[in-house]
Amino acid sequence: MKREDPLSLIFHFTDKQGDRRPLYFTNPKKVFTAHSIEDVIPQFQKVQEAIQQGHYAAGYVSYEAAPAFEKSFKVNDGAKMPLLWFGIFDKPEEELPEKMTGAFNLAEWQSETDSHNYHSGFQRIKSEIEKGNTYQVNYTMRLQSKFEGDDLAFFDRLKRAQRSNYSAYLNVGTHRILSASPELFFRWEDGQLITRPMKGTVKRGTTLKMDQFNAEWLAASEKNQAENYMIVDLLRNDLGMIAESGSVKVPQLKAIEKYPTVWQMTSTITADTNPGTTIIDIFKALFPCGSITGAPKIKTMEIIADIENSPREVYCGAIGFITPESEAVFNVPIRTVVIDKETGKAEYGVGGGITWDSELSEEYDEAFLKAKLLTVERPAYKLLESMKLSDGEYYLLNDHIDRMKQSADYFDYRFPELNLRDQLQNYANMNQGTLQKVRILLHENGEIEVSGQAIKPLDSEFTAILAETPISSANPFLFHKTTNRDVYEDFQMNNPDFHDVLLWNEEGFITEFTNGNVVVKINGDLYTPPVEAGLLAGTFRQDLIRKKEIKEKPISKADLNNAEEIWFINSVRGKLKVNLTF
Repeated sequence: MKREDPLSLIFHFTDKQGDRRPLYFTNPKKVFTAHSIEDVIPQFQKVQEAIQQGHYAAGYVSYEAAPAFEKSFKVNDGAKMPLLWFGIFDKPEEELPEKMTGAFNLAEWQSETDSHNYHSGFQRIKSEIEKGNTYQVNYTMRLQSKFEGDDLAFFDRLKRAQRSNYSAYLNVGTHRILSASPELFFRWEDGQLITRPMKGTVKRGTTLKMDQFNAEWLAASEKNQAENYMIVDLLRNDLGMIAESGSVKVPQLKAIEKYPTVWQMTSTITADTNPGTTIIDIFKALFPCGSITGAPKIKTMEIIADIENSPREVYCGAIGFITPESEAVFNVPIRTVVIDKETGKAEYGVGGGITWDSELSEEYDEAFLKAKLLTVERPAYKLLESMKLSDGEYYLLNDHIDRMKQSADYFDYRFPELNLRDQLQNYANMNQGTLQKVRILLHENGEIEVSGQAIKPLDSEFTAILAETPISSANPFLFHKTTNRDVYEDFQMNNPDFHDVLLWNEEGFITEFTNGNVVVKINGDLYTPPVEAGLLAGTFRQDLIRKKEIKEKPISKADLNNAEEIWFINSVRGKLKVNLTF
């Protein structure tokens, strides 16, 4: 793709089978835009005519276009982008553009709504709920930054960070729209309409145990269940406007789905559309999606227009494409950045549903949790295990496999356990009589690499130094063994004269060495820090805990002054007494 080409659109949408089917459009034959409410339907009709003539259409409808589909809807004034933008294409390109790896810079994100103004809006919503005017309001705000550099590279990072099912990049001239949305607005194919609203969020845990606890909490949360059901009920009614009698169904209610930074509660509603239904009819019935308004829709949108400081624009509208066969797929543009290329201004909308049970601090925090993907780097990495092979036997083999299996579950990697065991056995058979450190790499698609190297004895006393700066115990990569070892390698590079570095967290408690766990002897007892401090649960460490040879206990940096002995432990080296500098 030529970077100077201003009109290019890329979709990474999931199909009905759950596979991502990339589509790339460029050089539109025509572009239809609407800058006023009065122009939206006439321009959309031209899009519909182009589809009927055998063309593809791809683009967006902004949230502020809503009154064109229902005149009772109230929205904010002052939208600067077109209310509707669609390019018309003969067909998608056969090859995707090359992956962009250019540099980009972002200033710190600032919210246009401070906590005081958010509090005022929150109290207004509670008052409206008390009066019976609304049951739920999706209250949003805009974060703003300054952007310069390669916007397609930024999109690639957002897409990897979110791992969303409905990502889209739209280069529409003056603006770039980078949507990493996980939410399907609707899919219309062969007369069947599918919607999948998302309502209900909780952050991911750092370990599999914490992660599963959070998922179970979300599934049991009465507040989140109530929010989700309200939107399901709203969408059932919306679908009923264009559905054949008795065809509206809810095949999946309040399912819990995993994303890199959050768990989401989703439901699926389906319907068979009436004969003769058009894409405009669908928008008249459904737009905007109830998950980003609340219920009832007309009164709730009036409240939103009064309390939100600015137009939502593309955020909370719809982004998607329509084929000549009248297949249409649109996302709800949440997790979406819009960049004004003339000014360099970047904008990102965040928000959540407010009900009577909502707590102010929780909702404000949840909004910023949803903005976490803006700063999350998701580097390419493989899952990793290192174990000792001695005379054809692997030490703590099942523990190593269980740990990799848990990490595969956490990161959604395929884990072909039987294949892995077969490969390890074959490697052991070919290396009888050796002492090796065997390394396993697991790719996201389940591909496995097995390699090994001789374990060489240390030629001197094992030395280590206490790190000068803390690690963040919120970093999930500390709890899982992967090839993303940047945090460890940085400490190692800064201390080349020592065998290892002892790490500590933001609260001043020690965690682990960069290549193994730590055991400290205090008053004759052996202790190791708990996993929650921010460390990898080593297999040898787990074995010693299982045998009651060591106990978990928070250990502060100050406690090191009272340590009688300090030990480095891992399953390859065993126990090594440490001469620690601190």
